[in-house]
Amino acid sequence: MARKKTITRDQILKAAYEVVAKEGFARFTARNIAAKMKCSTQPIYLEFKNMEGLKQALLKEIFDYLSAEVLPKEHSENKLVDLGFNYIEFATKEKKLYKALYLEEGLGDKSIQKFSFDYFVNLVQQIPEYKNLPEDKLSALYAGFWIVVTGLAALTAANIMKPTNEEIKILLTETIKNLTTNNDELNQAFSSFKFH
Repeated sequence: MARKKTITRDQILKAAYEVVAKEGFARFTARNIAAKMKCSTQPIYLEFKNMEGLKQALLKEIFDYLSAEVLPKEHSENKLVDLGFNYIEFATKEKKLYKALYLEEGLGDKSIQKFSFDYFVNLVQQIPEYKNLPEDKLSALYAGFWIVVTGLAALTAANIMKPTNEEIKILLTETIKNLTTNNDELNQAFSSFKFH
């Protein structure tokens, strides 16, 4: 008679999330996840073919969480400004997870960059005034927006600066305005940036 599974897929994913959210992807190992569950590594490998499979399942859970609960919150009448607010808030409230996803190299692939770019482009496509931006302006908007928002997020999360919501709104609104108007030099500079 086969032994009944006592550790579920959801429990493994929850433990993996806790490891990454508290210690980053550098500590994302079967041994550390098993220690979190107080078991051997065997249940992990019974449920997932390998650690890469577990990582991809975990990233899907995290991206679903970001898409459903973190990034779409409304603060203003501008969805891009709201995205910036939500990203900064995420970096401030969930510092370790933010750092693991966006600042550490331990992730080992470009999945967070792809997720962020796809989310941004899908959002822009919902905004009538930006919907038909040419590809070079869309690239410039993404790069410029990303640079400003990531700078604010990192500085705020590290308690180096504490901008007010109004200051963030003004900065993001002006950044978006400058990047979507005919500022050719600025657009050219930002559209040349490549994210690795």
